[in-house]
Amino acid sequence: MTPGLLIAAPASGTGKTTVMLGLLAAFRERGLQVQPFKNGPDYIDPAFHRAASGRESFNLDSWAMPGAMLDGMLVAAEGADMVLAEGSMGLFDGVAAPGATGNGASADLAARMGWPVVLVIDASGQAQTAAAVAQGLARFRPGVTVAGVILNRIASPRHEALIRTGMEEAGLPVLGVLPKRAAIAMPERHLGLVQAEEQPALQSLIAEAAQLMREGVDLDALIAAARTTAGSAPPARITPPGQRIALARDAAFSFVYPHLLHGWRAAGAEVLPFSPLNDEAPDPTADTCWLPGGYPELHGPTLANADRFRTGLQTFAENRPVHGECGGYMAMGEAIVDKDGTRHRMAGLLGLVTSFEKRKMHLGYRLATLAQPIPGHSADRLLRGHEFHYSTILDQPDAPLAQVTDATGAKVAETGSTRLQRGGGLSTGTFFHLIASA
Repeated sequence: MTPGLLIAAPASGTGKTTVMLGLLAAFRERGLQVQPFKNGPDYIDPAFHRAASGRESFNLDSWAMPGAMLDGMLVAAEGADMVLAEGSMGLFDGVAAPGATGNGASADLAARMGWPVVLVIDASGQAQTAAAVAQGLARFRPGVTVAGVILNRIASPRHEALIRTGMEEAGLPVLGVLPKRAAIAMPERHLGLVQAEEQPALQSLIAEAAQLMREGVDLDALIAAARTTAGSAPPARITPPGQRIALARDAAFSFVYPHLLHGWRAAGAEVLPFSPLNDEAPDPTADTCWLPGGYPELHGPTLANADRFRTGLQTFAENRPVHGECGGYMAMGEAIVDKDGTRHRMAGLLGLVTSFEKRKMHLGYRLATLAQPIPGHSADRLLRGHEFHYSTILDQPDAPLAQVTDATGAKVAETGSTRLQRGGGLSTGTFFHLIASA
């Protein structure tokens, strides 16, 4: 199998993503094919990975994905020279209750795949103590190997010397030293990083990150440190929602997990993209329509005036299934209220009214037992997914789609919605994004 490394850290905000992008681009400049992965349900980072590496990046999630599915995802690395996987939060951070394979921590992947960990340490505000933190991480869990550290945000040569002394005492190699450089900080907004396709200076940002890695990181040492113990496994079969799938794809509907699209196509389905923002209707020859998540609340006026899209979607839904996730679910409703309190008309397939004016964060894994079928999954099926949004529900008159709990088993109020249309078509939607069936 392809050797790999896991880029991880003690906590969020250490610079993992910058390091990951810079390494992907730097190795690519050397002529290496590097397969990226992302631990956990984050849907922003993989698009940045793709831009830096030239290869599709896939999420690996030990809470949501069965072991066979995790192992089968490694088929994406065929033909690659090495794997780089980006961790999430701190190395051992996950949910309290185990899921399909683990609790979602980055360390689960390191242990299962045999990938040594490269720790990105934010050294600002500390010196030798950074080594104590790194040493604690290296000893915390048997089966997780720390290959070394990349020191980030180093203030001066003296600062570097002090930390190097501590790392030597801890027995941890220093694989790189990076200075403070605010120019490559990622822009943010209400749901985290701005998406890759919305970043106008993306390629220059990636080029600067790559230069930083070339100057400050021992790339040869990283290549030499890559390992794996994972064996080959066939990819898990993913049931597509239809044979011909009309898929909304634009800045308002930008998110669907890459492994799902890959699985749909591998099963022989045809994906037919259309853009609601360009007032396009779903392909009338499709047998199902899927509205992914995204940011419809940022495009309220455009969607409200997209008459061709709305009429075409309503006609489609009369006798065929339509499913929406998060932003797509919101767009299927009666209206969205934006942050300024302005109400914008939506498709009206469901009675849902949501508001971004009344903000409340909803975040976490979701386990759902379907009361009604959705495209690709029958009633009573158990699904694992993830929810992250700030919109609140003002009105939800339709029947609940599922019984939903969080990772601890606590009931979640956002059950999704279902409505049978006059011609027999079933419209369904959830706030959680599907990752895998349980």
